[in-house]
Amino acid sequence: MLRDIRSMTLEEIKDEFKQLGFPAYKAKQVFVWAQKGASFDQMTDISKEMRAILSQRFQNCNLLIEKRLVSGIDNTVKYLYKLGDGNYIESVVMSYHHGYSVCVSTQVGCRMGCSFCATGQEGLVRDLLPGEIIAQITTAQKDLGIRISNVVLMGMGEPLDNFDNVVRFLRLVGDENGLNIGMRHISLSTCGIVPKIYDLAKLDLQLTLSVSLHAPNDELRSKTMPVNKAYPIYELLKACRDYISVTNRRISFEYALIDGVNDSTENAYELASKLKGMLCHVNLIPVNPVEKTGFMASKKKSTENFVKILESKGITATVRRTLGADINASCGQLRRNAERKDNENRQ
Repeated sequence: MLRDIRSMTLEEIKDEFKQLGFPAYKAKQVFVWAQKGASFDQMTDISKEMRAILSQRFQNCNLLIEKRLVSGIDNTVKYLYKLGDGNYIESVVMSYHHGYSVCVSTQVGCRMGCSFCATGQEGLVRDLLPGEIIAQITTAQKDLGIRISNVVLMGMGEPLDNFDNVVRFLRLVGDENGLNIGMRHISLSTCGIVPKIYDLAKLDLQLTLSVSLHAPNDELRSKTMPVNKAYPIYELLKACRDYISVTNRRISFEYALIDGVNDSTENAYELASKLKGMLCHVNLIPVNPVEKTGFMASKKKSTENFVKILESKGITATVRRTLGADINASCGQLRRNAERKDNENRQ
């Protein structure tokens, strides 16, 4: 496989150009073009001869918009992208008063196997390259004619399971010659791969770390999140406290409220006890109905009671506003339907 030029740093492109005998200043031009999502043919200030050589030596990850759904409620846009190898991924663009945010995927599929997640039901196919993550942003920007200012790594896949590529993406997306999106405008969500949380802390990137907790105890969490068997809640919360100590950044705990499963008064008090004294925020999420799970979002009264208990114990909590409800904006379901259709066409 040819090396993806969009996944390369400016210094790496300079080194390649030096070996090829190309002028050094051309490396920066190519880097800027690539980070903006341009194909080699669109790099108009690069000679045809040089573009031909680049296209022979490198690939340039571009995505095809296979499907686009626009919410009639809040203008949330959900994309189904087709990759160069025929695989599918999803992204969601959301509009807020402060600008546009995009939720990007980091893997094709996921091997974490969380029972309430459509993506996890299909398993992991492969990791995404840094350039393929960047392309989700640039493709949406071009399609919508907007500038995206905030990035959430909370789409398909587990970011910390694709650690090296995700870290490289973070470096590239923050480059002043690229998209120039600062770390404080980026959120990374993990189901709780403890060793990688420590590795991330060492980098001190100043992004917002979101941890998908979804239960206050090991017995309950292990039923819906297999990762808990490897890294139980005590180890996970210790890693979170250490992360806060190193980065001085508040952690956001994601908690999907599932009717009759993890939304009781007892669950709320136990969660408050586990998080006591931590610099954190709890983001309560009404679970999205997913085929085969039977899970339903908590009732309004249960949700309000959960928030009230957490706040009475000094834990700040908010209920996430549901965006794109009419287009199933949670990731995984469009991809699954598209792959089923492809399989049927092959048979």
